Amino acid sequence: GDKITILEGFSTDITLPEKADFAVAEIVGSVASEEGAYATIYDAHKRLLKSPNEASSWIPSRIQTYAAPASYTLQNLFLPPAFDWTKLQGEPVRFNCRDEGLQLVSNPVLIEDISFADIITKGGSQQKQVTFTVDGERVEKNKAAFLEEFKRGNPREAEGLSVTTANSISGIALWPRLLLDDNVEVNSRH
Repeated sequence: GDKITILEGFSTDITLPEKADFAVAEIVGSVASEEGAYATIYDAHKRLLKSPNEASSWIPSRIQTYAAPASYTLQNLFLPPAFDWTKLQGEPVRFNCRDEGLQLVSNPVLIEDISFADIITKGGSQQKQVTFTVDGERVEKNKAAFLEEFKRGNPREAEGLSVTTANSISGIALWPRLLLDDNVEVNSRH
């Protein structure tokens, strides 16, 4: 009968006795390609699967990265000299994508799209120009969300901080989306 064999280790370091029917890949970071997805899937495509050009051979079949400018509550609370952001030395700040203190100021834009079945034919190096448009309705909704966040820790200054934060951009939020097939997705922002 059917049999599932799990091999522990890096797929790039193992050799299979025969090619597999499908692969389950968990190589997605905060950005789809962050953990070496292109190289790993390219290698698996060439060596490990019977039908690597079929989307049904991959779980997930596609990974994407979305981005949007965002405002964050702590940006206006942690100000110099009490907090020196330069101490981060350019390292990205990572937040829980469900943190209500982080609000988007524009609609998300797809900036990276990796189809595992097409990785050899479409390649991995693609340049894309993106544009973000600040959404006034989002900014207004963000004021209300920030007001609730600030009331918890600093009720006297909550109103002013919520307006300031909602009308500022703290950085660009990036998050992954996994497509298991044409109908099932895993989006970390939902």
